[in-house]
Amino acid sequence: MYEHIVVSPDWVAARLGAEGDGSADGADSTAGTDGAEDASDGASENGDEDGVRLVDVRDAWEFDGIGHLPGAVSVPFDEFRSSEGEEGMLPGEEAWESLLSAAGVGPDDHLVAYDDTHGVFAARFLVTAELYGHPTDRLHLLDGDYSAWNRERETTTEVEEPPETDYEVRDPERSPLVGYEAVLESLDEDGTVVVDTREDWEYEESHLPGAVNLDWRELVDDETRGLKSPEELESVLGEVGIGPDKRVVLYCNTARRISHTYVVLRSLGYENVAFYEGSLTEWEARGGPTETETEAN
Repeated sequence: MYEHIVVSPDWVAARLGAEGDGSADGADSTAGTDGAEDASDGASENGDEDGVRLVDVRDAWEFDGIGHLPGAVSVPFDEFRSSEGEEGMLPGEEAWESLLSAAGVGPDDHLVAYDDTHGVFAARFLVTAELYGHPTDRLHLLDGDYSAWNRERETTTEVEEPPETDYEVRDPERSPLVGYEAVLESLDEDGTVVVDTREDWEYEESHLPGAVNLDWRELVDDETRGLKSPEELESVLGEVGIGPDKRVVLYCNTARRISHTYVVLRSLGYENVAFYEGSLTEWEARGGPTETETEAN
């Protein structure tokens, strides 16, 4: 299961300070922010000596021209997002292995992903890593994004070439993926809440029958650019009927936005979370039932 999935900028800064780059070994950490775990043991418990690799998923021109966190490697979102890969938008095993090998990622590294869009693209990286078997206790989302980091901390335009590794995909311990038939059955299941993470207007135009609407941005604090506090998150979730006692089935259009919501729910300890990779794109292509907001009422 996920441990310390959301980490604070202080957590990352402590590790940068320990080694001076983005592949630092474990070090002491200061406390996290409201929405982030205090992952002070995240990379050093039990004598763990595996490194922390910072992964920047913004466009390459942003990484090179605007700047990035010291020691970070560039793995642009578009390079691990494919409509011609495996299930849904996954890039395929060979493409994933090639990307992470070139980025110098080891099989048991702690990966801290960030973007400049409140973490939604970084979350997609982490979900992809989970589905391809990277240990889930070593997957971390930077609370906030590049802009939030840049307000108070050092960035750089210097690019370091990490030593290439031979990264290999493994079978995940368990997979949250569900397919069309499973989602169709979920529509009538007691104790299951189907969640549409798109914007309100998208939901109003068409959604799965009985689904509730939770725009993923409702989980983000606009000022800090990171997550709201755990108490605020639980309140937002509870307002639409989402709770830890429910089975939660997530969908959007192409499985990007649900990645963020999935990471948030896992950070709160939700265990029974299903991830519909095909999302509305597959659902409509297969003629799945939908309804409008007017029909639902």
